[in-house]
Amino acid sequence: MSLYQTKFFFTSKEDDNLAFHVNDDKSKVINNHKKLALKHGYELDKLVHMKQIHSDIVHVVASDNTFENPPTCDALITNKKDTPLMVMVADCTPVIFIDETKGVIAVAHAGRQGAFKNIVKNVVDIFVSKYASNTKDIKVQIGTSICQACYEVGAEIEAEAKELGLAYAIEKKDNSFYLDVNSIILKQLKECGILDIELSKKCSSCDKEEYYSYRRDGQTGRFAGVVILT
Repeated sequence: MSLYQTKFFFTSKEDDNLAFHVNDDKSKVINNHKKLALKHGYELDKLVHMKQIHSDIVHVVASDNTFENPPTCDALITNKKDTPLMVMVADCTPVIFIDETKGVIAVAHAGRQGAFKNIVKNVVDIFVSKYASNTKDIKVQIGTSICQACYEVGAEIEAEAKELGLAYAIEKKDNSFYLDVNSIILKQLKECGILDIELSKKCSSCDKEEYYSYRRDGQTGRFAGVVILT
């Protein structure tokens, strides 16, 4: 039996845009967050989100990290109860980590750059080094992101993937290259010893009605993954 309890969820267009950096009205975005907090029963001022920069930086949540003071990074980790962690995406892969044995949670923003930099390994390393987690106890939920068929990349990205030993994630079709980011993330997680992984089969670009997609629409909102230790 788990010593700790957690809850997690992924949002969609139904919950409206949650990002402040996409030229949406700030008051509307705050209202969207208020509605989401009410819907899922958490205190908005305790929510920690991120100023995401496509890095491999993992931030251990500090006391001064609040809804109004998000850290600049692409992953968050904490053992604090009632402190929701949020990752926002619109094609990149949202990854949620849960260890209910040690009482530790994390989120990661893992797009192409995060996958190429192996941000998920950095997250798992902190679970182990700081919180003494056993990787077999860490459960991972991977939310909706862009599928390979929708993610065409240039020859320079294909070359970078090959250089990093990630050629298996590239498909060439009619002189074009298509990248499967999730295949990289899955392999990296398994190499870290993560056994319990659930992966969404939906595509943010294909499903126009349900998800925002930067690749499809350009200027657009963001949906999110949230996890809370209770």
